[in-house]
Amino acid sequence: MKKALLFLAIAAFMTACGSKQPKEDKVPNDAISMYKSIPGDSALYGLACDGCTDSILVFLPYSGGDPDTFDIINCRQQRRLLGRPHIGDALAVLVNPENRHEACCVINIGSLVGQWCYIAEPTLRTIDGRTPPIPDSIRKKIMIPIEYSLKLKADYTASMRGNRSNMNKNGNTQSLAVYPEFHRYTDWYPFNGRLILHADTIAGFTQEGDKPVTDTAEIVLLMRDSLILRIGDKEQSYYRKKETNKL
Repeated sequence: MKKALLFLAIAAFMTACGSKQPKEDKVPNDAISMYKSIPGDSALYGLACDGCTDSILVFLPYSGGDPDTFDIINCRQQRRLLGRPHIGDALAVLVNPENRHEACCVINIGSLVGQWCYIAEPTLRTIDGRTPPIPDSIRKKIMIPIEYSLKLKADYTASMRGNRSNMNKNGNTQSLAVYPEFHRYTDWYPFNGRLILHADTIAGFTQEGDKPVTDTAEIVLLMRDSLILRIGDKEQSYYRKKETNKL
C-alpha cells in the first residue's frame, strides 16, 4: 500500500513538473512604456517629472508606480548630468550602488535624438608614398570641407552620411582629395551610461564590402545644440542641425 502511494505521489510530481511552461516577463499593469533595456544594462529608464531642480531629479520609471527622487548634486559636479532634464523627457539613470537615493549619471535620451553634424577636412592623396606638389589655386578648388551627419531617430535607428555633393564632381574616383572614412550606422541604443552605435550590413544601408561593426561611445558632453562623443581615444564634437521639411 505504501509503495503504491509513493508511486502515485512521484507520478503526480513528474506530471506537474512536465506541464510547467517557461515564465514570460510580464509587463506591470501600471507600466507607462513597453521599453525593455538590453540584458546587462543596469540603468533605469523612465521620464522626468515635475519637481526637478538643480539638485533633485524626480523620476518616473517606465515600469510605473510612484516616482523616485534622486540626489544629482555630485552627478552635476562631475559633469555626468548629460542633457538638462525637463518634464516628460526620456531619461537613463545610473544609481550609485552605495546610495540608492543618489544618481551617479543621468542621460537625457530625448536630447540625443536628432541630426548631429561635423565638418570633415580632406587630405591630399599620396602617390607612391609621396604627396604630389600642386598649385595653391588648385588646392583651394579640390580641398573642400564637407559636412558629415549622424542621425539618431526616436525608434533607435540611425544613419551616418557625408554630403558628397562637393566630392568628385567629374566622377573621378582618384581625386587628390581624400575624405575621412566613417561607419554607416544603422541603429543605436543606450547601455550602462554609454551610447552603442551599430552598423549592420544585413539591413542593406552600408556600402558593399563593409562589415558589421559596433562602436561604444562615451558621452562626454550633451547640450541642446552640442554633443561630444569619445570612441576609443578619439573625441568628436557635433553640432545639432535643424531638419527642414521638404514639400
